[in-house]
Amino acid sequence: APSRPSLSSRPRPRVVAPPAACPSMTSTAPSTRTASSASAPAARAPHFGRVVTAMVTPFKSTGELDYNTAGQLAASLAGSGSDALVIAGTTGETPTLTWAEQWELFKVVKDAVAGTSTKIIAGAGSNSTNEAIEATRRAQKMGLDGTLQVVPYYNKPPMEGMYLHFKAIADAEPDLPMMLYNIPGRTGINMPASVVGRLAADTNNVIAMKEASGDVDQFIETRLITDAAKFDLYAGDDSLTLPLMAVGCAGVVSVASHFVGDEIQKMIKLFLAGEVDAAREIHMKHYSLFKGLFLQANPIPTKAGLRMMGWRVGSCRLPLTDCDPEVENTIRRILSDLKLL
Repeated sequence: APSRPSLSSRPRPRVVAPPAACPSMTSTAPSTRTASSASAPAARAPHFGRVVTAMVTPFKSTGELDYNTAGQLAASLAGSGSDALVIAGTTGETPTLTWAEQWELFKVVKDAVAGTSTKIIAGAGSNSTNEAIEATRRAQKMGLDGTLQVVPYYNKPPMEGMYLHFKAIADAEPDLPMMLYNIPGRTGINMPASVVGRLAADTNNVIAMKEASGDVDQFIETRLITDAAKFDLYAGDDSLTLPLMAVGCAGVVSVASHFVGDEIQKMIKLFLAGEVDAAREIHMKHYSLFKGLFLQANPIPTKAGLRMMGWRVGSCRLPLTDCDPEVENTIRRILSDLKLL
């Protein structure tokens, strides 16, 4: 992967408050733990909440980052079901952002949600340990609420190197909460439960994980060897949120919450309250949306859907492109069926 520009700062534009006409986002060898820990997700509120939205990054027609729209979108999401926002993650097109753009984006979003309970998680991961440490230190200085740390991509470290990578980042800023991010389809390497278990046991600030491997057995194995009272496991796929709640899932790092955040919150709360049938109805109602948003590489369909709803999020930066016409028609039909258009 190409190296990024140095971690430099840039002039900071003033955030414009969301206008009244802003479109609504709402819809009508580790330590072995006992298996019983997996049954305790409702015992406490997860540190980052139940619904964490992986927010898109808006761009202008010129390709420049649109900070105004980013602030408006963040404020809207904070008011429609999002307990936390991941900024400059996969959905935020982080591979095409400079570090200077990311720092400014973090500041704009932090200002936009000030006064709410919504937390900001900075995408600070890298396949360079030193770069990830530097980004994490910057996030701490900015007063952000945590970082998302992806499994090192491209260089495919051995398991011990993977452990030492995350341990070094955690030790560099021991007071800043960290969420691990396993997504082998993008990184080319899987982080097994054994590595997660060691990190959860050996650090105080590695407190959560976004598990986006799609491997339910691995999710269960990770839950079995981590303490649900201290370590939160999040679904990394909207379509698996409800199924994984049955085996100790704390919530979801969601893309669909751009559109139905309140509904996802309701679904999770119903399940935790024992109203499984009602939770399943919400899941089934939105299943086509959960899957449709990944008919092309994320966030291509998500941005298309947001534009249909009136959000000026722009296109994706190359090498991502706009939606294929067939996919765009499918997204339009799904949103229309859900009465979101």
